[in-house]
Amino acid sequence: MSNHSILSFDNLMLQEFDTEAELIPLLTPEDEEEMNNEELPASLPILPLRNTVLFPGVVIPISAGRDKSIKLINEANAGNKIIGVVAQKNEADEDPTKNDIHTIGTVAKILRVLKMPDGNITVILQGKKRFAVDAVTSEKPYLKALVKEVDEKRPGAHDTEFTAIVDSIRELAIQIIKESPNIPTEATFAIKNIESQSFLINFVSSNMNLTVKEKQDLLSINILKERALETLRYMNVELQKLELKNDIQSKVRFDLDQQQREYFLHQQMKTIQEELGGVSYEQEIEEMRVKAKTKTWDDKTAKHFEKEISKMQRMNPQAPDFGIQRNYLELFLELPWNHFSKDNFDLKRAQKVIDKDHFGLEDVKKRIIEHLAVLKLRNDMKSPIICLTGPPGVGKTSIGKSIAEALGREYVRISLGGLRDEAEIRGHRKTYIGAMPGRIIQSLKKAGTSNPVFVLDEIDKLSNSHQGDPSSALLEVLDPEQNSEFYDNFLEMGYDLSKVMFIATSNNMATIQPALKDRMEVIKMSGYTIEEKTEIARQHLFPKQLAAHGLTTKDLAIGKKQLEKIVEGYTRESGVRSLEQKIAQVIRNAAKSVAMEEDYNKKVTDEDIVAILGAPKLERDKSESNDVAGVVTGLAWTSVGGDILFIESLISAGKGNLTLTGNLGTVMKESATIALEYIKANAELFGLEAEMISKYNIHLHVPEGATPKDGPSAGIAMLTSLISLLTQRKVKKSIAMTGEITLRGKVLPVGGIKEKILAAKRANIKEIILCHENKSDIEEINPKYIEGLTFHYVKEMSDVIDVAITEQKVKNAKKL
Repeated sequence: MSNHSILSFDNLMLQEFDTEAELIPLLTPEDEEEMNNEELPASLPILPLRNTVLFPGVVIPISAGRDKSIKLINEANAGNKIIGVVAQKNEADEDPTKNDIHTIGTVAKILRVLKMPDGNITVILQGKKRFAVDAVTSEKPYLKALVKEVDEKRPGAHDTEFTAIVDSIRELAIQIIKESPNIPTEATFAIKNIESQSFLINFVSSNMNLTVKEKQDLLSINILKERALETLRYMNVELQKLELKNDIQSKVRFDLDQQQREYFLHQQMKTIQEELGGVSYEQEIEEMRVKAKTKTWDDKTAKHFEKEISKMQRMNPQAPDFGIQRNYLELFLELPWNHFSKDNFDLKRAQKVIDKDHFGLEDVKKRIIEHLAVLKLRNDMKSPIICLTGPPGVGKTSIGKSIAEALGREYVRISLGGLRDEAEIRGHRKTYIGAMPGRIIQSLKKAGTSNPVFVLDEIDKLSNSHQGDPSSALLEVLDPEQNSEFYDNFLEMGYDLSKVMFIATSNNMATIQPALKDRMEVIKMSGYTIEEKTEIARQHLFPKQLAAHGLTTKDLAIGKKQLEKIVEGYTRESGVRSLEQKIAQVIRNAAKSVAMEEDYNKKVTDEDIVAILGAPKLERDKSESNDVAGVVTGLAWTSVGGDILFIESLISAGKGNLTLTGNLGTVMKESATIALEYIKANAELFGLEAEMISKYNIHLHVPEGATPKDGPSAGIAMLTSLISLLTQRKVKKSIAMTGEITLRGKVLPVGGIKEKILAAKRANIKEIILCHENKSDIEEINPKYIEGLTFHYVKEMSDVIDVAITEQKVKNAKKL
């Protein structure tokens, strides 16, 4: 039953009106008889109601807002207070006419009129008797109509069937009140104390949750017994609804604990749907199902998705697992299953794209074009795993983007530097709060295709911890034989990575796990020569930085000579990052002058470079003079490229002790010991006396002591230094060397030759001594990089001395 206290019309809204509760009296049989005997006026002003029906004897408050209605109520209240009340056929009608109202209404008496703060009025009406509209006489200023009384056929005083119906209505009404928590228990008292049978029927009909049409149909029934039966039928339906609702509430409440009470409403709705024989579909789940129909999954994947979405349907949406399950299904739908971008196999175009963005790097470009050629011939070829290794700033990462552009594929990149949690690669299991897929699967979702160019940056900087070993997790990713079924812990399904073109980058291959290294095709990217850096700066870096600073070539220009000056005097690297920073510094100075409208040189001069960047800082990298015995130039390899290394030695009176300084590693110390012992054993070969060596202490030092140094490459340089020291003869000018030595006097090959050669050229070295087995490394270097260099290939230590040591004594030579 309804617990409404105001039923609105006009601008009508249901409102609470508890303050007028005392104006709703219970109609006695005597009052009803008196009311029925009142004479019906021939004409009545008609008040249309929007959303309710007034029954005889019932008192209801009404809120009125239309001008016509307010005028009618005010005039009637000033007169006999009698009006006709009729329900509208359509609630939306703002100005109903005679055709928009029902023909059966109720005569009403105005009990009270209250003015509201918003300008509307509230009127308390009491229904008197039913009437029929005979004819509408006027519509302005409000509706007026000729009316006639509608006869109501009442049962006889001894009609036991009617009495039973009325008793059933009373009992059902009391039961409904008890089943409805929203109806106050005082309503039971009112129902019990209604003596008039017809008023009880009207009172119950007025307060039931029925539509306006259903209430109007009840009002229009002229036979009271039939109206009572129809009312009883509606009450039985309402009671069944309430009992079902309470039964549902009992079932749900049994499963709820203190924390779950706030989720009651959802559970109630869910149980209602189950009672009706349906399935608990939510809009979100339905949208997922619709989206899933557009996917081209295999049967296994489709079945897995259906299983997981069914699991989501059974979950409490407020539970933490629900959010994880939603994320899981959203990931499942957003992953590019079997969706591949179309490759562009125009090799000439690919060559142009790569050449446009990168200068030099011929070996890398050649290998990439070869791969594209094979891919063009065999479209189903598994993508190789390429590892580009070399010093920072040589374009390892950016070349991946160029490959993606050349192929027409999407480009994704993840940085592996410092990664130490295996779950970052394989994902977390869904059982964990905040579980997420691994970065491989996340990146594929971002790419939108299953065959992107995927750059694994800084693969050599992976670390491990108690959370697992990410490099071991990458073994599956980077194995072409396994990655067609890559298993992500969060996804719980195999995902095909075989069409992904993985490109790893590293600075130092020595730190990569051997099993991981074995899965990759390593392409070395050496540092750039001065000439290459100059061209890169001219063609790429300078135009790029001009645009980045809002300038054009009209604002600033720089010559090749000035670029060479910046390269040689201010950058000490194999790549071009530092060079780009110096160029940006020069351009910023010009940008400031442009912004402040100052005069400046639009063509950068040598003086401008010194004024902006300061005095050249890298002069010390030039090779040392040969005026001092025991000073030799060696060549070293570092993770950031090649470098020159000076070996110094000093002799003093003593007992034949050898002292080594310069933060040397174990291998380097052993090389020095081998060199000295070889000289002692072969003293005559070098014109020395073995006894003489035991009378002096020798101190061998490698400058820049704060920098740790190790490796076998300095062996022949240390030997040359000691021979020069002991013989006091000059080392050939502008010569450098690298090679490992043995106790038998052999010279062994070493690595990093190209980087070392570039470092030597930067230092104005003219001649280089190498092991004869390193000759093949030199042949692989572009000839223009080694123009002006002379190479001496040696097999024995004696060959090194013959090339490196002159017959000329140093100035102020000691007599030993």
